[in-house]
Amino acid sequence: MILPLTAAKIFCCIKERAQRLRGPLDEADQAPKNREALAATLVEIGVSILKGVCQPEVLTVYRLTIAESDRAPEIARLLDRNGREASHKALTKLLTKAQAKNLIVAGKPADLATRYFAILWDDLLIRLLMRLREPPTDDEIRERAHSATKTLF
Repeated sequence: MILPLTAAKIFCCIKERAQRLRGPLDEADQAPKNREALAATLVEIGVSILKGVCQPEVLTVYRLTIAESDRAPEIARLLDRNGREASHKALTKLLTKAQAKNLIVAGKPADLATRYFAILWDDLLIRLLMRLREPPTDDEIRERAHSATKTLF
């Protein structure tokens, strides 16, 4: 028998999972000393995010959140704030530090973070949510992370 989840339990699950997915981003508080180290960190961040979000249980949370967004918009806001928005903010912070050390291309760090995530994801998430494709392989995940990273140098 499946017990219904309360909003409080859903909030706790979303917050905990989002923090774990952002792990490498939160750990990258200091800008690496050189481009190679920064590139390795950015690839690790991309791999971690993609592997985490592409898990079946995470995709299920996204699907449920979308399905219930009319009745419980606060859950959608929480998922966005603790997931996408928090990741974007943390990456912007890292890119600001990297840019101060002339390790990446010129541009607004927030715009560069948006570009990184756009290349990393492309249409993967929507296709996974709609069950139009299987989750990416480890090789595809790593290639996506490398492609997103390359845009910043």
